[in-house]
Amino acid sequence: MSAPIKAIAFDAYGTLFDVYCMTTLAEVLFPDHGAALTTLWRDKQLNYSHIRTLSGRYKPFWEVTADALVYATTRLGLELTDEKKRRLMNQYACLDPFPENRETLAAMRDLGLPLAVLSNGNRSMLEIGLRFSGLADYFDHILSAEAVKKFKTAREVYALADQAFGLPPEEILFVSSNNWDVSAAGWFGYTTFWVNRDGQCAEVLESPPTASGPLLSDVLGFVRERQG
Repeated sequence: MSAPIKAIAFDAYGTLFDVYCMTTLAEVLFPDHGAALTTLWRDKQLNYSHIRTLSGRYKPFWEVTADALVYATTRLGLELTDEKKRRLMNQYACLDPFPENRETLAAMRDLGLPLAVLSNGNRSMLEIGLRFSGLADYFDHILSAEAVKKFKTAREVYALADQAFGLPPEEILFVSSNNWDVSAAGWFGYTTFWVNRDGQCAEVLESPPTASGPLLSDVLGFVRERQG
């Protein structure tokens, strides 16, 4: 019998915050390169976080994000002036939430479920993003990889949620738009939901999501089913 869901932990970047909303500003600053820059920037941000964790070379996610931006513009042959870098990084601190997020999170709170953000972002970065997006009041915990000086997929990062909630992992639902993140959380023991916004194929890993759907609002139906 499946365990009931008693708490939910959400990834932030790509799940709560739309990292690709950066394309608009990137296109203004670098015409005809906005989409390519935004995509490469995000890919290298994650790549650097994985390399640093594997090598034991932690630095705050904000700095990793800035390093990834420098790489992406250099790779694309774009001149990143100090002013352009400042504007892009300031925008990254204030990403747009996905349109269904506020209503969905409010409904989850109405179910009496405690909620947390569990993210690679350093705490100050997350606090700014949550305030800007209007999501801050929905969360009981902001759990940052900064606390363990490692990034996902390190088990120490995932452990922050069961420690904060005081619940066994199977009673905690972990929600992410990143399939690799969902797989690693499943290996840790969490019940998982993959928000597959772009209809991507699943990773070939031995930890498929417990459930999936294209929108954060789809998580709500799954939670209600598990609560009976």
